[in-house]
Parts: sequence; C-alpha cells; structure tokens
Amino acid sequence: METRQGLLYLRLKKRIFIRPEQDVTLGQAARLLGMTEELERKLGQLVLYRHRKADGNRVVIDLLQIVKKIREVLPETTVEAYGDPQVLVMIADKPVKPNKLILILAWLLLFFGSGLAIMNFHTDVSMREVHIRIAEMITGRRNEHPLWLQIPYSLGIGLGMVLFFNHLFKKRFNEEPNPLEVELYMYQENVNAYVIADEIRKQADYDQARERPDD
Repeated sequence: METRQGLLYLRLKKRIFIRPEQDVTLGQAARLLGMTEELERKLGQLVLYRHRKADGNRVVIDLLQIVKKIREVLPETTVEAYGDPQVLVMIADKPVKPNKLILILAWLLLFFGSGLAIMNFHTDVSMREVHIRIAEMITGRRNEHPLWLQIPYSLGIGLGMVLFFNHLFKKRFNEEPNPLEVELYMYQENVNAYVIADEIRKQADYDQARERPDD
C-alpha cells in the first residue's frame, strides 16, 4: 500500500485493557500505517486518554477524539480510518483468573445436566423400543437388550459431539471454528456493542447536564 505525504492509515482495535490511572496511547488503541516509521513511532506514543478513578472501569474512545488529538500534533495530516469507530477501554488492576472450584462445579453441572437431558430425550422418543424393533428387523428375533446395537449407538453419540465441537481436550482437528466458538464470539460482539452504546449514552447525558442552565 502506498502512502503520500501527510497521510496516515489507522484501524481501531475493538477492545484494549489497561491498569488503573494508566495512559492510553494511539499505538495501544490502533494499528498504524504512516508515511515513515518515525511518524508511526511518534504517533504511536501520542496519549489519547489518562484514566482517573472517577471514570470507572470502562471508557469509550471515539474516532473523532483520536483525529482531533492527531491534528493537534500534526495539523496537516490526513487520517484514513478503517474498522470500528470506537475502541472500548477496560480498566482492571490485574487479569481476572477463573476460580478453579467454580470451574469444576460448572463442569460437573454441565456434564450431568447434558447426560440427563440426553437420557430424558431418549425416554420421550422411546429409543429403547426403537432399538429393539431395529434389532428384530435385522435378526428376525426379539431381544429386549440388543447391546450390539445400543453400545455402538452410545459411542457414536460421544464421537458425534467430539466432531461437532471440533475438540478433544486441547487437540483441535481443523481450523474451522466450532458452533460454540461462534456463539461466544457473537455474544462478546453484542456485549461490546452494548457497552459502547451505553457509555456513549451516559456521556451524552453528562454533556447535556453540563450545558443545561441552572434552575
């Protein structure tokens, strides 16, 4: 990609994490492509926001704020922006680590819950009678416990779930995302969109309150 004098390309990141009372620089909030490496380095160190305790644990930095900051340093620079128009800044003193006890309890709940759900489904559709009928059609004799059919069927359910989620412990069969990963991605995107919209609304209400004359 060619650049001309005074032109800067930037793509804002969706979300970044900082510690309390830490500065947010342009290099942290966006990917930059400028005229020279020196310009990229200079603008990458440009401070966009300084966190204060009163600001809470999440802040939205808008693209127009970033362009204004860049123009203050380099008035002749033309900014070409791509991607999202806001970046969500999450403030946390340290990364939140999952609680192992809660993780184990959640795993056990999901394991037994899904097992009971599968058994209840098979009871509702009379799967045992279906297996007996299928075995009778194949062998010509009625067997109340056709294990030669039920055991492979049970193993097939487990194998099907492994293939469906594309994971066996830490092993991944291919690079295609599984349905759970897609749903988690969509959930995170919706959460980010809501948080950004909520922060923008709060900022708008605050600005209106400041501009409103005292009664």
